[in-house]
Amino acid sequence: MANREDLAIIRAARAGQAAAQLTLGKRYLFGGNGLPQSLSTAFHWLERAARQELADAWMLIAEHIPYEVVVTLTRPQEAAQWYERAFEGGMNKAGLVFARLVLESAGEPDAELKSRAIRVLQVVAREGDPDAQWLLARQGSQPADPSAGVAPVESAPQAPAEDLRQWTQKAADAGIEQAQHALADAAWQQADLVQFRQRAQPLADKLLRQYEALVAQLNGPAESLANVLGPQNIVLLRRLAQVHLGEKRADLQQAQQLLELAALACDRDAQLALGLLYGRLDEQGVRCFPGLGSANYKKAIRWLTLAGEQGMAAAWYVLSRIYLKPEFSQRNLADVQHYLERAAEMGHVAAQLECGIGAWRNRRDDAGNDVRALYWLQKAASQGDEQAQALLDKVADRPQAAAWAVLARAQLTREQVNAHPFLAARIELATLFGLTRPEALLIDLKQADRGHCLMVDIRSQYARSKRRLIMVENGEQRGALNRIGRLFEDVDCGPSGPEGNYRQRLYRLKTVLPQSAEEDEREEPQDLAA
Repeated sequence: MANREDLAIIRAARAGQAAAQLTLGKRYLFGGNGLPQSLSTAFHWLERAARQELADAWMLIAEHIPYEVVVTLTRPQEAAQWYERAFEGGMNKAGLVFARLVLESAGEPDAELKSRAIRVLQVVAREGDPDAQWLLARQGSQPADPSAGVAPVESAPQAPAEDLRQWTQKAADAGIEQAQHALADAAWQQADLVQFRQRAQPLADKLLRQYEALVAQLNGPAESLANVLGPQNIVLLRRLAQVHLGEKRADLQQAQQLLELAALACDRDAQLALGLLYGRLDEQGVRCFPGLGSANYKKAIRWLTLAGEQGMAAAWYVLSRIYLKPEFSQRNLADVQHYLERAAEMGHVAAQLECGIGAWRNRRDDAGNDVRALYWLQKAASQGDEQAQALLDKVADRPQAAAWAVLARAQLTREQVNAHPFLAARIELATLFGLTRPEALLIDLKQADRGHCLMVDIRSQYARSKRRLIMVENGEQRGALNRIGRLFEDVDCGPSGPEGNYRQRLYRLKTVLPQSAEEDEREEPQDLAA
């Protein structure tokens, strides 16, 4: 509780007396005499005294009120002036706080203020302050923003001879971790792996020591570890492990430790890499690191499964390779197919190709395998796989207009289309997909449309035909199929439906379009035989 003396000082300070405000600010700054220590309250009174030009007030602010207190104020850039005055009065450490309040606070400062802040920052940085060097490196060492339309102050020094990298180098050598990360990242982007390892290894070693006990306690990935480790450190660990694995004499033990820490922090790329390392495999499932220890498939499966569950298609593909290996005690072809299809569903090209080839080879075991084969081959071909492109022509036909249908469609009048909508729709299908006349007249679109292709199979009604697939290649074809499909949606397309059997449909075609029937004499014997 404040005593009488304190109460008198408070009344005088509220009345605007500068000396009382300075005294009250000091008491809140250090506490005692019945008043608690409060840096924010001390700043309030010291600033009021400083506004009345008491130099001791702004010197006390710069000496005792840290950046973390001032930056929480509603207008921290206004408070920067007291640190600038203290810097001009010979207190160099105030220069860094001034620069931080101007350059790091929310809101863009005006060009003049920013120029002064960078000029002060250059002075402090040249004196060897690593925090100032790192802040200056992040500003690009430019004394003013040319785009602001305001010229730099003539008295402001030009940018120092050291460029951005050199300021970062100085800060990194002084132990600023963010600067060390920046140099490591720059080396990685420039593919300078020697420099990257030189910068990243000390940071990684520190992380391994720091989290060694925690890693020993964890049974699996933990979000808490990911939060404390941070994405920047996780990326560094993964990249450094990649460097170790790519060396001529790979340090597998060091890479394993780095990847394990990143993998426990829920990083899916690290989980994939760790699974590959335990399995001694690459992403194609090919054996690697010969002579450097045997594979541990149990651990490999654990990490690959975790990576796959986080969306890594390559993890499922490698799992399929593991379950295919004859030396694996749990070899299982059903699991092979399961993981292969999961990888294919997530867009893995090699898995899509293998699923397509496997389904085509086993097409006699299941009537739908040819449709599945085409689906996966189309997926792989769409991603540029040349083998899939070559196999597509063996699996299915490409859509091309049938000559008889083109002629028939040209002869159709609007009245005929309205009178015979099913016939007109079948002729349109033949025009788009190259259907023969029996196929066009007998196809059941509800069964034939498989999304990516038309499965044409009319053998139950026309014995001379063969089952074949026709690819759906563009949006126009897909749109036409959707539109025609809606027409036949509630219609029985079989012999007992409204269109009748094949002879009735053929008779209707010849009656409505006699010229089109005459042009297709080669098909007439087959039609009659049916």
